[in-house]
Amino acid sequence: MIELFYWPTPNGKKVTILLEECDIDYKITPCNIGVGDQFEDEFLNISPNNRMPAIIDHSPKDGGDPISVFESGSIMMYIAEREGRFWPQDIRAKYEVNKWVIWQMANQGPKTGEWGHFFRLEDNGSDQLYAIKRFSDEMNRLYGVLNQRLYNRPYIAGEEYTIADMICYPWTVMWETQGQDLDDFKYFKRWFEEMSARPAVQAGMTVGHDLSRDPATLSDGEKEARRKLLYNQRARPIREY
Repeated sequence: MIELFYWPTPNGKKVTILLEECDIDYKITPCNIGVGDQFEDEFLNISPNNRMPAIIDHSPKDGGDPISVFESGSIMMYIAEREGRFWPQDIRAKYEVNKWVIWQMANQGPKTGEWGHFFRLEDNGSDQLYAIKRFSDEMNRLYGVLNQRLYNRPYIAGEEYTIADMICYPWTVMWETQGQDLDDFKYFKRWFEEMSARPAVQAGMTVGHDLSRDPATLSDGEKEARRKLLYNQRARPIREY
């Protein structure tokens, strides 16, 4: 059984999509990033970067001790290899998938996340317009990268549906809020609609829908506490064992 430390964000939903596609037994352990669960010692023991998701595989294939993995891309590679699905091991096909998994981790996720940060940031007396334009343009560029990639192939890594598709999809479901027009990206749109129709993708995207709160319902005090917790983090003191 795989234990998934999870909160319903795009990074978490990548993993639940794969777990649903593989139809394997898993357990959700909520990691509420809004109240600081990611800084608890139990979580830091498996995810020292204090970011979710993370997993513990309590029944690894080798029959040995439990295995913990952090970082969503690494988690997806681990699960796909464990199950022998959605990550071809032929060297050429494997690295087509790897390239796009790393592309998502290094480009799509961080740039979209930065856009979301500045877009949501309440007026603090400084001009956010440059940052919003910077990351809006970068998101548009990245949609274009996917659109070009999907011009002459059905899936991101080629002819097969893989973890490369699953890892990219959750960051695109808010395309309208992100200010993108799918009609500008016809090949991406075809892929997006196919992904959205997959039952396992739908199931993975709804996991934990009852966990998070609408930010609009937070009190001013709760919003301020979240800002102090999540913004402008610096190095934390050494954890002595």
